[in-house]
Amino acid sequence: MAAPGPREPSATHRKGAVMTLRTYMASMDSDHPERTLDLLEPDFRFLIALPGSEVTGESKEDFAAYIAGRNPKDRSHEILRHSRDGDVETVYGVVTEGGRYTGSFLSAAVISPGGLLSRYQSFFTTSFELVDWANDGSRA
Repeated sequence: MAAPGPREPSATHRKGAVMTLRTYMASMDSDHPERTLDLLEPDFRFLIALPGSEVTGESKEDFAAYIAGRNPKDRSHEILRHSRDGDVETVYGVVTEGGRYTGSFLSAAVISPGGLLSRYQSFFTTSFELVDWANDGSRA
């Protein structure tokens, strides 16, 4: 059986529209990451895999608890690649703290018809770069 081909994007997911994951990352990096909750469906489910641990949740409230316990330390997500296929968005990039590289991430999300994140999965590693980062190479 052949794998299904790409789906036609709905009006919410048309090519050229602002990617919800880009908005999510910018919000998480802002001075008010709690505003990210406005981008999530009430029954939002997530998995964030970090070296040696995983954070999971099954609601917007669970994600609020994750944000409250997070220590951003001048953290920034620099997106190097992004794509969209129907209701799924993916991004790949690097994380910096104070401008110094700390690791890379690959994240994907299912976007609801209303344009909100309904599911989110992210993997972060400090030991591998899928795409070279064109910076000065500084490491934390």
